Amino acid sequence: MAKSQRVAPKRKPGRPATGRDPVISGRVPPELIKEMDAWAKQAGLTRSEALGRLIEAGLKRRPRA
Repeated sequence: MAKSQRVAPKRKPGRPATGRDPVISGRVPPELIKEMDAWAKQAGLTRSEALGRLIEAGLKRRPRA
C-alpha cells in the first residue's frame, strides 16, 4: 500500500487578513486626497492613520443645526 501524501490547503488570493480593524472603502476626490496626504505627511502619519484621525475629529464636532 502506498503512503498517503499530505496536500497543503490552497491559499486564498489577496492580502491575508490582519485581524485588526475592518476595511471601509469609498470615493474621495483627487483634490481632497492631495490635501489629506499633505496633512498626513506634516503629522508624520500614514494615509490610513490620517483618515482615521480626521474622521474622529469630524465626529467630535457638533453638527450644524
